[in-house]
Amino acid sequence: MKKFRSYLIMMLSVCSLPAWAKVYEVTSPDRLLTATIDLNKEGTYLSIHSKGEQILASSPVSLTVEHDGKTMTYWGAGSKAKRVRRKLVDETRQVSHYKRSSVRDHYNELRLESKQGALILRAYDDGVAYRFVLPDAVCLVLQEQGEFRFAADYPAYVPYANAGKSGDYESQYRNSFEKYYTYKKLSEQDPGRLGFVPILVDGDTWKVCITEADLRNYPGMFLVGDGKNPVLKTHFAPLPKQVKQGGHNQLEMLVTERENFIARNPQQELPWRVFGISRNDADLAASDLVYRLNPSSQITDPSWIKPGKVAWEWWNDWNLEQVNFRAGINNETYKYYIDFASRHGIEYVILDEGWSVNLKADLMQVVPEIDLKELVAYGREHQVGIILWAGYWAFHRDMERVVKHYADMGVKGFKIDFMNRDDQDMVRFYNEAAALCARHHMLVDFHGAYKPTGMSATWPNVLNYEGVNGLEQMKWSDDANQIQYDVEIPFIRQFAGQMDYTQGAMRNGARRNFATAYSEPMSYGTRCHQLGMYVVYDSPLNMLCDSPSKYMREQECTEFISAIPVVWDETRGLDGQVGEYICMARRKGDTWYLGALTNWTGRDVTFDLSFLPEGNYEVELFADGINADRIGTDYRREVMPLVADKQLKVRLQPGGGCAAIVRKK
Repeated sequence: MKKFRSYLIMMLSVCSLPAWAKVYEVTSPDRLLTATIDLNKEGTYLSIHSKGEQILASSPVSLTVEHDGKTMTYWGAGSKAKRVRRKLVDETRQVSHYKRSSVRDHYNELRLESKQGALILRAYDDGVAYRFVLPDAVCLVLQEQGEFRFAADYPAYVPYANAGKSGDYESQYRNSFEKYYTYKKLSEQDPGRLGFVPILVDGDTWKVCITEADLRNYPGMFLVGDGKNPVLKTHFAPLPKQVKQGGHNQLEMLVTERENFIARNPQQELPWRVFGISRNDADLAASDLVYRLNPSSQITDPSWIKPGKVAWEWWNDWNLEQVNFRAGINNETYKYYIDFASRHGIEYVILDEGWSVNLKADLMQVVPEIDLKELVAYGREHQVGIILWAGYWAFHRDMERVVKHYADMGVKGFKIDFMNRDDQDMVRFYNEAAALCARHHMLVDFHGAYKPTGMSATWPNVLNYEGVNGLEQMKWSDDANQIQYDVEIPFIRQFAGQMDYTQGAMRNGARRNFATAYSEPMSYGTRCHQLGMYVVYDSPLNMLCDSPSKYMREQECTEFISAIPVVWDETRGLDGQVGEYICMARRKGDTWYLGALTNWTGRDVTFDLSFLPEGNYEVELFADGINADRIGTDYRREVMPLVADKQLKVRLQPGGGCAAIVRKK
């Protein structure tokens, strides 16, 4: 990956400070955001202001470690900076397999140094981040304290761990990180439940999305309210001491005992604590702040990495119609999927759970109905790659052998599932799996996974993450809040990175008509709600979740989906409001793609395309039909010129959406 520095990093000051100098500020390049570190006799405090308005009130941060058998608090009461470094950075990275082809990393940085290591604070135009840097000698981190206080009792969007009992954090550490948001005031958040990040605080004129970045060898961060004050406190799962095999089909490792500390020999530069700040909701949906806070790619030549779409069989339960063989987990079925993918330019077919012998947690034991070598060869002949689903423990227990074996066979990657934890051991596994797969030129899709933290900047072969309450839920849940959730996640979960939502349903249910059906599932909302997701959601490995039989009856939509890229040269959040609607625009080459989603409120939206270069443009539009609120599959397709003022107005029906391709004539 090439890096271009638009100008040299400038060291602004390196100096020794007198003992009385205890308050330090850093300001964003546009000078609209200011972050302050206050070192005083009570502790170290962080605060953030925007245009003079307080975003984060004075909030204590510190680190408790054990060194040489002694417990001590770093950056606690009475801490002093022995040296202060400041720098301004403005660099542009040329990147691959992302939502834009180049990323500008522009910030001011403050680095406070002492014998306790360092505390780094950065201010960007779109947010603030801080991290601790440990001195070399530290081997145990007992706890990292962050008490994020707000000036008023703002409401917040918090996804609680979807497991365990309130008050029993141990029972909540094992969870799939898939949950609807609870929207309540900060003081009303349940102190007995773990909130997993990203979490969005809804200020009067701003929003702040809180998450973390550059998580490599350290536990993931939860946030917990105290039930009475406008505060969110950091919480981390302690390091596992004993584990046992169990969980789904014996594919998980369940923690039976934990240490009294959260990390042993962690990364020296601890993860960034990230506050994405915006007065325009749509900017959060297009943000790459988390990506920028990660090291550049470790893959020198990423040309072998091929993002793309996937014909996926699990959601549609391997259902095929009008074939002369029994559909299911067998070579005939997968060859049919490969044929379908090949005809439509779909890059991959996935073999989800079932291709390896159940309850063995052994990926070298393939069921007799599957001949993998034959399928891989058949896919190669048809320019379709094979990706294998793998349960976590089946993969981890023997991953060097497994990855080499299937890479040598020609398999293109793994979808690794059911990790369901984010303690230090599990986080380290993610990074080890990414590096190992990169050495063997294999892609990775993490399922049963915590949110992304920007790893794809360093390991771009990691194309996707779940950690989202996606379409699979509609196989067994009839909760109509899914449509509301669909227009919350672009601003919150997507702020952290890509999402394997697994869209593409061809059975679409209006609100009053939806019904669950495990083997013939449907989606809430309209057909164009599904189509719009292919533009709105970041997803470099993007599923077509429905059956080839259904897609072949819907050729118009299938050809449209197939034409939409999965990585981009430019991404713009055009308009939107959290929980209401979202309008996105993305460019690939000279072609623009538009997508919009709405909640259960029908509305008119306008795509302001005045940024397009001069010229005449043609729009291919898929929009909700006039009866889509009654018949979810109702849509209309139009090809029309873009009007002179470049304002494209579209009606979205309740639970609806739209998608469009804009080409220059």
